[in-house]
Amino acid sequence: MKKIVVVFLIVSVLFSCGNKQKQTSVEPSGAHPEWAYEAVIYEVNTRQFTPEGTFTAFAAHLPRLKELGVDILWFMPIQPIGETERKGSLGSYYSIQDYTGVNQEFGTLDDFKQVVRQAHDAGMKVLLDWVANHTSRDAVWMADATSDWYVHDSLGNISAPYDWTDVAELNYDNKEMREEMIRSMMFWVREADIDGFRCDVAGEVPTDFWAAAKDSLVSLKPEVFLLAEAEKPELNDGIFDAYYAWDFHHKMNAVAQGKENVDSLRASLQRTLDRFSPSAIPMYFTSNHDENSWNGTEFERMGDAAEAFAVLSYVLPGMPLIYNGQEAGFNRRLQFFEKDSIDWNDQGAFTAFYRSLNALRKSNSALLSPEKGGAFEEIPNDRSGSVWSFRRVKDDQEVVCIFNFSANPVRVAFDEDVPGAAFRAYPDSSAVSSFQNIDLKPWEYRVFYK
Repeated sequence: MKKIVVVFLIVSVLFSCGNKQKQTSVEPSGAHPEWAYEAVIYEVNTRQFTPEGTFTAFAAHLPRLKELGVDILWFMPIQPIGETERKGSLGSYYSIQDYTGVNQEFGTLDDFKQVVRQAHDAGMKVLLDWVANHTSRDAVWMADATSDWYVHDSLGNISAPYDWTDVAELNYDNKEMREEMIRSMMFWVREADIDGFRCDVAGEVPTDFWAAAKDSLVSLKPEVFLLAEAEKPELNDGIFDAYYAWDFHHKMNAVAQGKENVDSLRASLQRTLDRFSPSAIPMYFTSNHDENSWNGTEFERMGDAAEAFAVLSYVLPGMPLIYNGQEAGFNRRLQFFEKDSIDWNDQGAFTAFYRSLNALRKSNSALLSPEKGGAFEEIPNDRSGSVWSFRRVKDDQEVVCIFNFSANPVRVAFDEDVPGAAFRAYPDSSAVSSFQNIDLKPWEYRVFYK
């Protein structure tokens, strides 16, 4: 990674610049929990996080994650996994046998509650992955519920969505099933004091169910946070706080692989702005459990562009995601149905890189999530087929970003002086002078802030 060698300086320098306190000028209320606007979300794969694969072993990493700058811990499903038609020897987390149980592979309910308490004590929030679309094929609901809790095919057999042969699709025409699903979600808020849910394939579940679930959850915890694995604007109309920026992610991969150019990124962002409420929070990412296991690591998919796209995920209006292991430069596809621990040995340069990005996000109110951060404003340049330049401004704070999203060096010119007066350069916090043209190496980026 081209610039990682200098990021060790960033955290202390960023905070010494006195930017943090300026966030007090941001409006005190909004469409989401106050803590969500500057948050960085971190996905936890409990099975693979440590050799032990337990909640207790994971808890030892909480101080490190706090120091890294993580605000939200999203735990992949922790419930018991079905055995009927199980995939692999350990099965998929997303084939849930009992919504209110705990997978003994990870520990006990008390172990999980202790992790939640420790995370809260460290100032972090906790989300639980929720799989509302389907259960395992031997779920407790199979015995306890009438058959119409599930979708059936023309032959009367319980259906599996897509080619997911280890799960059974739930029937949302059934009122009793809906009510039990909501009670199960409320169980985790009440018993474990979690702060919300990441909702799997949320677009496959009726929107009115999510609205009812949100109302019930808010009655227990007014600042509950919901993340939809979907790009369905109606879900973010007063129900979900954030959503997956899937389309933009696919465009990043395509640009990195030379299949498309930066115009596809512009178009994807514009579609988002046109379709979604201004308060909806897109979650940007270069990896997650699906991408890592099935499509490859960010280094496989993005190559030399991986660093630039990681930075982009932090400076666009939205919320950035770190998948466990990215902060250690972990470059291997994790097996999904077997034990396959992350190697945490390489934590130097990559850890400093993500720590610096987290510090930058938290130190500048222009980078807050919509609707409290600065609006996206493109800065015209003469190499628009390769270079994306833009700014975000909030009160007296501003971030100016210039990315060469191509495999070729470019000299780019601007119609105005950039970045302007009193700016510093990320990541070394050096003072900079304004310019009207600049040379950029392949996949190079420049970020300036004040």
